Amino acid sequence: MSWFRKVRRAFGAGNKLDVPEGLWFKCERCSEVVYRKELETTCHVCSHCGFHFRVGIDVYLCIFSDNGFVEEFDARMHSKDPLHFSDSRRYAERLRKAQKKTGLSEAVRTGVVTLEGRELVLGILDFSFLGGSMGSVVGEKIARATEQARRRSLPLILVSSSGGARMQEGIYSLMQMAKTSARLGQFRESGGLFISVLTHPTTGGVSASFAMLGDVIISEPDALIGFAGPRVIRETIGQELPEGFQRSEFLLEHGFIDAIVPRPELRSTAARLLAHLLDNAHLPSHPAHSRS
Repeated sequence: MSWFRKVRRAFGAGNKLDVPEGLWFKCERCSEVVYRKELETTCHVCSHCGFHFRVGIDVYLCIFSDNGFVEEFDARMHSKDPLHFSDSRRYAERLRKAQKKTGLSEAVRTGVVTLEGRELVLGILDFSFLGGSMGSVVGEKIARATEQARRRSLPLILVSSSGGARMQEGIYSLMQMAKTSARLGQFRESGGLFISVLTHPTTGGVSASFAMLGDVIISEPDALIGFAGPRVIRETIGQELPEGFQRSEFLLEHGFIDAIVPRPELRSTAARLLAHLLDNAHLPSHPAHSRS
């Protein structure tokens, strides 16, 4: 009888379930599959294990501002190719590809924002643009943002995510370490407040300059922070490194950073720090007790 036979259905293109690309993400730590909408509500942190997915400028701009940039600095500034550098591909071509891929002119955006109604200068590096590397333009934009914060008497927050100095620009890139550090020194002498936020990874020339010069240095959990990579250090000294070496938890334990803050708590933490350090700045550090 025909009703007893199994009916084989042919599944063609019309039967295929179409799942939009980027709708689901697999956690790199726990391998759980996480829905995009769920990630957006947790600032792209895995709800199963707390793993922090790498995010770009837009997410941090949302975290550290009320409504994005009130005023953006040097938005059209972009790198040239002073050395006419070429390896497997010309540097100029790499720049064009990064700009097209990310929609950014460079690896950093800077400007004035408000956070809980308070004005501040904010700078954010994006790892998706040539590894967040610091070339001449990145260093110049950070230096100019620092100077704007000094002139306007505003606090400064810089969010770092970088592989270090941009090798394609040679000494032009390396000199940005000194330039950004000098500007931050002037900013500090004028009484400015600088909060440095370290994300995964913050390495090389960025970690050896402005990223580690904050009055307060906070980091996301499990972020790689250091100058040379663990493999290079291990091979150089010929010794095994401690477990968790160069991760934010290790740095906190050894006093290199001040706090580890999960991404969903960054906004409230920054707002509290600004309120405490600025609103109470006029108070003496050790108030005199009244005498009878």
